[in-house]
Amino acid sequence: MPQSRVKNILLSSIVLLLFAAGCSKVDYAKIDDPAYLRVFNNLNYTIGLENKDEAVPFLTMLIDPEMDQDGMPVKAGIKGDFLDQREPYAPPYPSHIGTGVSFKNAEYPGKENVLVGPVLNGFDLSSWAQIPSGKHRIVFMFRPVNSVPFFELDPKLKHKVLIDTTMVLDSKEVYTLHVLQKNFVTKKNGIYLRKENFHKLPLSDSLVYVNFYNMSAKGFLEASKDQKTSYKKSGALYGGIKEEMNIFYSLYTSEKTMNDPVFGYQNRLLGKLTRNSEVLEVSPYYNFPLFADGKSNGIFTNIWQRIDLMAPGMDPANNPYESFQLETSGNWAPVNCMTDGKSQLTGNDNAAQLPNMIVNIHSGIYNPRSFSTVNTIEIVNGNVYLTTVQRKYAPPIY
Repeated sequence: MPQSRVKNILLSSIVLLLFAAGCSKVDYAKIDDPAYLRVFNNLNYTIGLENKDEAVPFLTMLIDPEMDQDGMPVKAGIKGDFLDQREPYAPPYPSHIGTGVSFKNAEYPGKENVLVGPVLNGFDLSSWAQIPSGKHRIVFMFRPVNSVPFFELDPKLKHKVLIDTTMVLDSKEVYTLHVLQKNFVTKKNGIYLRKENFHKLPLSDSLVYVNFYNMSAKGFLEASKDQKTSYKKSGALYGGIKEEMNIFYSLYTSEKTMNDPVFGYQNRLLGKLTRNSEVLEVSPYYNFPLFADGKSNGIFTNIWQRIDLMAPGMDPANNPYESFQLETSGNWAPVNCMTDGKSQLTGNDNAAQLPNMIVNIHSGIYNPRSFSTVNTIEIVNGNVYLTTVQRKYAPPIY
């Protein structure tokens, strides 16, 4: 047989095997009365000489586990494995979509093959897992950073419990669960379970919505700077912010500079941000028009958002700090929401970087088309995170 034909047969066989593997059937157990749950690991410290005895914050979540006589989990009703520290951006689609091959999970359900939430009141809940409603025991376990599934680990590696508690999930409700450091000095950890309400609100598709949380650990702001070196990628936010801050926003059209502000949208006061990792109420949503720029055509807009967090009594128009200063004693921390969250303004800018709150994507005959979203910005110690939820949109027409 000619060598070229052998190569073609081998190539075809590999393609068929890959296709068969990619199309393997997953059987899901129907959940009659579900709640919807999304989980983030916010333990954002790094292990160094000063805290070398702490466990690496790489986790397994077990819901309704069964323990043996020695207290070691042997099975669980629901498992969320390989739960790594969360990414700065949680996009409006399941995080397992894409080409990533890492075994690590930036959130739950993430890459887990589980039943996910439906489209509820127009919002896509496919980033939330279905969980039977009711009361549950939930345990978070430390695990080694490797690709071995939790229940296949050596028994001596399945004993270190981070959190063991209970939670009650109401039917058809949407929840976000955070694993948090509650106290920076004592290293006490805990959970923060929030019942979301965005899907119940009369939100307009011509407005972009955002709310804010400061879930930082008690004592983080006051801690010494040498304990915060791992947070410096977040600009002036790395040292933390004060317990009470005012939230200002501005809109711009020039991607790399603040030279082209949107008329009427400069240094607008949104509201107040108070540090709280205990009370479970949803923060109020603020909004701005999707097409705030009068020069846009009503289909696509290139505006981006600047958030200034400032101590009471301060305002961006009379800011005593220079744009490049990282040390602001927690009085000022800006955040730029632009493109992929990695673009920097021209010159030295002390802002943290997050993606744009407006989603631009091919939809219908338009490529791109701009869509409004519902967003949450969360500050945890010296890091800032953006979660975006989007309504369903028309698929592209080619």
